[in-house]
Amino acid sequence: MAALMSRVGKRLRRIMQRPGSVELSRYEALLPAVEKREPELEKLSDAELTEVAAKLREKSAFGDDELVEVCALGRESARRALGERAFDVQLLGTMGLLTGHVVQMETGEGKTLAGALAAAGYALQGKRVHVVTVNDYLARRDAEWMKPLYDLLGVGVGWVEPPRSRDERREAYGQEVTYGAVSEIGFDVLRDRLVSRAEELVQRDPEVAIVDEADSVLVDEARVPLVMAGSVDAAFADEEVANVVRRLRLGLHYETDSDGRNAWLTAAGASVVEKALGIEDLYGESADSGSARLAAVNVALHAHALLTRDVDYLVRDGKVQLINASRGRVAELQRWPDGLQAAVEAKEQLPATDRGEILDSITVQALLARYPQVAGMTGTAVAVAEQLREFYQLEVAVIPPNTPNIREDAEDRIFASPSHKLRAIVDEIREVHETGRPILVGTQDVAESEELAEKLAKADLECVVLNARNDAEEAAIIADAGTHGRVTVSTQMAGRGTDIRLGGADGSDRERVTELGGLHVIGTARYPSSRLDGQLRGRSGRQGDPGSAVFFASLNDDLVLSNAPDVPDGIEAADGTGEITDAAAHRQINHAQRVAEGVHLEIHRNTWRYTRLIEFQRAELLKHRDEVLRTGLAAEKMKEAAPEKYEELVEKVGDGAEQVCREIMLYHLDESWSEHLAFLTDVRESIHLRALARETPIDEFHRTAIPPFREIVPKIEKKSAETLTEAEITEDGIDFAASGVRRPNSTWTYLVHDNPFDSDFESTLRRVRSMMKRKKS
Repeated sequence: MAALMSRVGKRLRRIMQRPGSVELSRYEALLPAVEKREPELEKLSDAELTEVAAKLREKSAFGDDELVEVCALGRESARRALGERAFDVQLLGTMGLLTGHVVQMETGEGKTLAGALAAAGYALQGKRVHVVTVNDYLARRDAEWMKPLYDLLGVGVGWVEPPRSRDERREAYGQEVTYGAVSEIGFDVLRDRLVSRAEELVQRDPEVAIVDEADSVLVDEARVPLVMAGSVDAAFADEEVANVVRRLRLGLHYETDSDGRNAWLTAAGASVVEKALGIEDLYGESADSGSARLAAVNVALHAHALLTRDVDYLVRDGKVQLINASRGRVAELQRWPDGLQAAVEAKEQLPATDRGEILDSITVQALLARYPQVAGMTGTAVAVAEQLREFYQLEVAVIPPNTPNIREDAEDRIFASPSHKLRAIVDEIREVHETGRPILVGTQDVAESEELAEKLAKADLECVVLNARNDAEEAAIIADAGTHGRVTVSTQMAGRGTDIRLGGADGSDRERVTELGGLHVIGTARYPSSRLDGQLRGRSGRQGDPGSAVFFASLNDDLVLSNAPDVPDGIEAADGTGEITDAAAHRQINHAQRVAEGVHLEIHRNTWRYTRLIEFQRAELLKHRDEVLRTGLAAEKMKEAAPEKYEELVEKVGDGAEQVCREIMLYHLDESWSEHLAFLTDVRESIHLRALARETPIDEFHRTAIPPFREIVPKIEKKSAETLTEAEITEDGIDFAASGVRRPNSTWTYLVHDNPFDSDFESTLRRVRSMMKRKKS
């Protein structure tokens, strides 16, 4: 009974618990014990310190005493190896990570060291740890930076990055702690799923993931699919269709919805397209209709109407390069689904890049779900605490800053129109610049950053621009962003993970800049997420530095027009400047941002509803693949299905017969999964139509997707037996290519910038069903 009451009590506390309210008192109570160990550990030699750390490996369980020892050893090792004595708040962060939480630590509070100490702590428990970063540069930088610390603690560390060979990757994953970008770790998972010999695997079973910038990886990029593709041919875009669509005009030939996610032809637009293409009826079903080209028209219209150059993508070095919306950077190795990618390339009159047959894919969320233990760190976790709890069962621990934050955050300044707002921003920059304070201006996209730079140039205000076009210069630009009199205009590139030091990289002018008030941050509009606002503000006021931040906004900003366009009557500018001081305007901006966050959350939920079934099916088939890869199952099945042919194979190739059977069966398994993925994609894209008169889309998706999956393993065995039966066996074995066992001659990996499960699907269905019911009644 007592146990039941305890469980009920815990559940009630969990229900009533506010996001980000993990109790820190347990960890704070351990800090005196950590400090007490310092004098003892200082007397040890490096070798003795390593020996003491090794004794932790003998512990069968990790409790408070072990947490104290990890933190004490980590603090002393960091002091010796890095010249840094970990603050108490960094040790609190370490304990939070070691107990499986997402820790929120403010900018400049030392998340990298806290993460390294936690990774070492997990390693000393005998667990393999992957420290998951947002890009390859950070993976290498942090691994090399923290290596002396790991060496003192007797923990092996490595990292993976794109140029590394398979052997180098295997060695890196063989270390106790491995750093890697989330995409690179995911791509290695996909590559391992295609090997035909167990010794070719580079990864081992996942155990612990510590995720840097956890809100970005676990929430913003959770639904991004990582893809492994095999060569097919060049993608095809209908050039004639692209030329026709290029001439269409918004409002006359096509319309878009308020949030810019859908576009459709008007009657006039359909007529123009039909005449230009010489077809009778674009939507007809007859042989001479244009239905065969309707898909090409729709995808070309999407590229033309909904994707904007210098906002959604750049054209650089003759290629279309996507821009990561939450970071403002070029999204390396990222592309849209092949049809849309080719349509954008046709729109920009560029040659189409190769398309590939998708061999396998995995979403970032599914990738992280593979780890039995996940922890994370970021500067903005509380805002997504509910999502972290819902999707990952993770709680947030808010770590207090080492030094109180004295940054002054001004109330938003709101204007009637973007033009009024832009003039006010230029005036603000001029006024602050005259004091000599450094200024960082955060813009929404590349186009806006360049427009603002032009306005500042006309006002004789010199600035440095940082955006996806000149990302190679990022380090140098950020290093000088805190110098006296510097004005830096940036996209979200400067909003996350950057450390702007007052007085410049060497801090030579720090005192003067500090006395003037530190870095002044200006946001040119509120972002679709309050976390991005917070990240930008967080560039100022680092570790107790002075600073200030203010956001400018307009009731005609994209955020408002897309998410809360119905502005209440009576909100008017107070004077000729166009500035609005009415509290209702502030409420409208905040409401628009909450709607945008809600839409993102619903899309995330919708995506995961569909993806969970796919991931379950993938996991089941991977168990079977692993058995085929590591055992003699393939040979057993072939012997049962084609005994005479199998005996002939054994006679001619001897011990190599088992590997031949394995190669055949793995080929058919991988091919069957690729075909099943393509089938699921088709189902996914048409499920809203199939479900109109029946159940909900997700139920219909499950009903359609499950029966074909159950047929995969029997089909694999049948096809494998047929291949062996029909193959010509020689002393050298089987000519796989002649037998149809042909794997792609080249493979590549990329991320798909895709939102296949738009929440509009189900809302549209509800409206259609409602209309149908009214007609029937």
